[in-house]
Amino acid sequence: MATIHNLGFPRIGAKRELKFALEAYWKGQSSLDALKQVGQDLRRDNWALQANLDFTPVGDFAFYDQVLDMSFTLGNLPARVQDFHGDALDNYFRVARGRSAESDEAHAQCCGGVAAGEMTKWFDTNYHYIVPEFTAETQFKLDATRLLAQLAEAKAQQVKAKPVIIGPVTYLAIGKSKDDSDRLALLPQLLQVYTELLETLAAQGVEWVQIDEPILVTELTAEWQHAFNLAYHQLKSCRVKLLLATYFGPLADNQYLAANLPVAGLHVDAINARSEVVPLLSMLPAHKVLSVGVINGRNIWKTDLNATLDWLEPIAERLGDRLWLAPSCSLLHVPVDLDSEVKLDAEVKSWLAFAKQKLEELQVLARALNHGRAAVKVALAVNQVAIDARRASKRVHNPQVKAALATLTPQLGQRQNTYAQRAAKQAALLKLPKYPTTTIGSFPQTAEIRQARSQFKAGALNLAGYEQVMKTEIERSVREQESLGLDVLVHGEAERNDMVEYFGEQLDGYAFSQFGWVQSYGSRCVKPPILFGDISRPQAMTVEWIKYAQSLTGKPMKGMLTGPVTILNWSFVRDDQPRAVSCYQLALAIREEVLDLEKAGIHVIQIDEAALREGLPLRKSQWKEYLQWAVESFRITANGVQDETQIHTHMCYSEFNDIIAAIADMDADVITIETSRSDMELLDAFDDFNYPNEIGPGVYDIHSPNIPTQQHIVQLMQKAAERIPAERLWVNPDCGLKTRQWAEVLPALTNMVAAAKVLRAA
Repeated sequence: MATIHNLGFPRIGAKRELKFALEAYWKGQSSLDALKQVGQDLRRDNWALQANLDFTPVGDFAFYDQVLDMSFTLGNLPARVQDFHGDALDNYFRVARGRSAESDEAHAQCCGGVAAGEMTKWFDTNYHYIVPEFTAETQFKLDATRLLAQLAEAKAQQVKAKPVIIGPVTYLAIGKSKDDSDRLALLPQLLQVYTELLETLAAQGVEWVQIDEPILVTELTAEWQHAFNLAYHQLKSCRVKLLLATYFGPLADNQYLAANLPVAGLHVDAINARSEVVPLLSMLPAHKVLSVGVINGRNIWKTDLNATLDWLEPIAERLGDRLWLAPSCSLLHVPVDLDSEVKLDAEVKSWLAFAKQKLEELQVLARALNHGRAAVKVALAVNQVAIDARRASKRVHNPQVKAALATLTPQLGQRQNTYAQRAAKQAALLKLPKYPTTTIGSFPQTAEIRQARSQFKAGALNLAGYEQVMKTEIERSVREQESLGLDVLVHGEAERNDMVEYFGEQLDGYAFSQFGWVQSYGSRCVKPPILFGDISRPQAMTVEWIKYAQSLTGKPMKGMLTGPVTILNWSFVRDDQPRAVSCYQLALAIREEVLDLEKAGIHVIQIDEAALREGLPLRKSQWKEYLQWAVESFRITANGVQDETQIHTHMCYSEFNDIIAAIADMDADVITIETSRSDMELLDAFDDFNYPNEIGPGVYDIHSPNIPTQQHIVQLMQKAAERIPAERLWVNPDCGLKTRQWAEVLPALTNMVAAAKVLRAA
């Protein structure tokens, strides 16, 4: 009999309950007890949705980030927060975002701002985690309070719990040494705490523990491979059964290693590595469970259940009770419940499955394996109708788009002249000072903006009234920027709900959900559009808004677009053609918008590629192919303009050292990147690479409510000037300011502009 389980469930709630509870607490509008109650309610509801599983994950719920949770469990706190004596959750938020709630003066004194923990992407997903920090002096000390409390709640609700923790080798691998010490030197001490944790869980009657080691799907040196053997031979004496979970890719050269670690079970991602499943059957010891990730945990398309059973049935026959079935990875990366989508296009909806529906698919597969396909005949027939309808739909396939792709040539991606020639023409036209100041695009989404958008969607505000509110907010943004003294302005993006969804709504080939939210980090949720068909642009998307903003000022106004690679990587992408084909389609559509902006007199155009790096395959041997089509797609989008038009791009929370040559190949006139939270460490890439164009290293960490001082910004830019010639440096925030409040933004930008003046004077 096949066993079914889950690796993790979305924690934000079907209607983003966690987001709103967090933000209310941080603003001082609700109590800590109220926040904790919301967390408890969400866990209860999530477990109820997973009631039919044989094992349910416990410990996958986090108030901000599961990696940060693990750091607190292991007692690995940065020195700057170790002396905090209040509630542990407040200290947790201090690490995550620089401060906790702001409820009163006394609270502000005890929870005042500190440097927030560095964030980066969780493998190749759009989820951000708080990077563990290590030094040679790092000490670990178990604090299992959080996990034990959740386990007690689960027991009280009759949940057959499988605690979920991040494995020791992955934890060290995804962290950062702050003093260049060897992270692996910490492994022996760390394993003592893991042993204590597992024994603590055993004492609570836990049978299985899911221990996540996704680093096994990456290329590991012999030293890191040895660390796995060392770790799990030490942990094998613990009194719980370990299910070692890998996901996001194939094991490849780590396959034999993973199969032979002394654990009770191994989970593999059969969506990305189906070809490895059968060979594993011969590698696994006869006692070991094989958990097969047969449902895509990262996309929202229905599973072809009959096709899955075709290859799964022989495996089930060989393994018998040793076969477990699960999604490929945690369902953190998909929305909660498709049943909530009452407005979604009915045809497209019939092709989809969210987290709740994916678990239902899992049950169908298990019943078919355990009792025969006849036991689920109706469910399989309904599924097949949807699969066949999607394949045959004329809405998916557009011959005109395919014909346009056939005309692509290398010349489409070439600027007329070199950067040096373009820069001279742009300088003559724009007349900017040294250290020019700008922002990344968005300004705060005020209550007025949100109210107008809500009323417009509900039909309580007509189009003219909605557009007038947006114009009022755009004018406010322009006037504030002029008052601040910024050099290149933006329109503030008041009219945009999201940097990807906004464009998807205006492109053919996309569909949209109401409640398809997924967590990006903390309380930040995104609603990825659904790319279901061939992409085209029926009409201009941004031109009238940017033209209006430019009419309000004599200063240069940036046209703001999202690039094709980011739109692709931040969408739920069709799985019936290569991602590269969809990206080229997007490139041609956004190229049309770039050219229309230029025709409208916009001389600075920013094409954000925030997600360029996160699309990289997890194995470097596959990077070349991805970077070739990703960079080419950007160039097709950007490079049809005249020399005088200055092209900007923006990337956030990415390590650039290993792809800096590809970024240079994009040939953007100006690139802006995140550097403040990492204290300009990302600029290490420029020590050995002579980056040819202009760069804006972000100096204002917009993911924290802390306001940077003028002195701090000057110091950061001075560090940058050690690597990049001053005449090619810009001064800007890390990212857009949409999530901040004007009360934070204005003093921060005031300090930024003042810092630029100091730098110019020097």
